[in-house]
Amino acid sequence: MFSKSKINDGAPSTDTSSSSAPTSSAPAIPSSAPKSNEFKASAPKAKPPASTLSADLHVTGNMKTTGDIQVEGTVEGDIRAHLCTIGESATIKGEVIADDVVVNGRIVGRVRGLKVRLTSTARVEGDIIHKTIAIESGAHFEGSVQRQDDPLNPSAKGTPAPKTNPAS
Repeated sequence: MFSKSKINDGAPSTDTSSSSAPTSSAPAIPSSAPKSNEFKASAPKAKPPASTLSADLHVTGNMKTTGDIQVEGTVEGDIRAHLCTIGESATIKGEVIADDVVVNGRIVGRVRGLKVRLTSTARVEGDIIHKTIAIESGAHFEGSVQRQDDPLNPSAKGTPAPKTNPAS
């Protein structure tokens, strides 16, 4: 007697009977399930906000994230992230490895990054291995600077060293 209109139904009908007898509500469940899956598949994933370590926080140990991190406190250990921002009040004693490194505070240790930026308030005591680097006037830096095409890979070298054979 009553039937669902094919105009409003986005999915093709699976009912092969031609009778006009009342049908159960079972066909409505499959037709609504693909719509919820379509919504989930088409919704863009929002970028999570950066994790922030406050100025009164002291961390001992290594940290690793695929996201962004902003450090305002003290870290004794290595940090690995996508974007690592070292705040003016921050002190890092360890290696910092990230695609982008922005240093406003103090790092005692090696810095590895595709893009490394030392602002005028930066204090770095250690080597910097980078693809691109920017050092603002007023930044304090003690160490060596080395450019590499892949600075995030510790075994990669900018130019391979010639092999020497020991004398026989």
